[in-house]
Amino acid sequence: MPNITVARRRNALALHRRFLEEAVAAGLPAKGLDQAFAKKIEISPSMWSQIKSSRPIGDNLARQIERHCGVELGWLDEEDRPSEVPDAAEERFIAAAREAWRSANSKGKKELSGWLKKRAQDAAAGGDPAA
Repeated sequence: MPNITVARRRNALALHRRFLEEAVAAGLPAKGLDQAFAKKIEISPSMWSQIKSSRPIGDNLARQIERHCGVELGWLDEEDRPSEVPDAAEERFIAAAREAWRSANSKGKKELSGWLKKRAQDAAAGGDPAA
């Protein structure tokens, strides 16, 4: 039997992550982004904090979040969105990549970027991404 409470929380967190990525890419400071997301979906920052940890998302709130985030109705209820919900290993990789990027000089950043682009191209072409 599907667990709608877990699916909604995971998918809401995926929308939150998307919001954070877009905000940071736009050059906004990281501080205050949780409050900005709560404002976007028209809930209090306190309620968003509760949702992130344990508060269930009811039907009306689920539809409200979907409307404000521009996804189709029912999107939060779908269970299998593994590519949109990061796992712990992905988070560790992102943290390591961020640390490497920030500590690298210009040449190092160029090499890191080239290496990642090559791996992505190899994977898209069906090649061995570990090569």
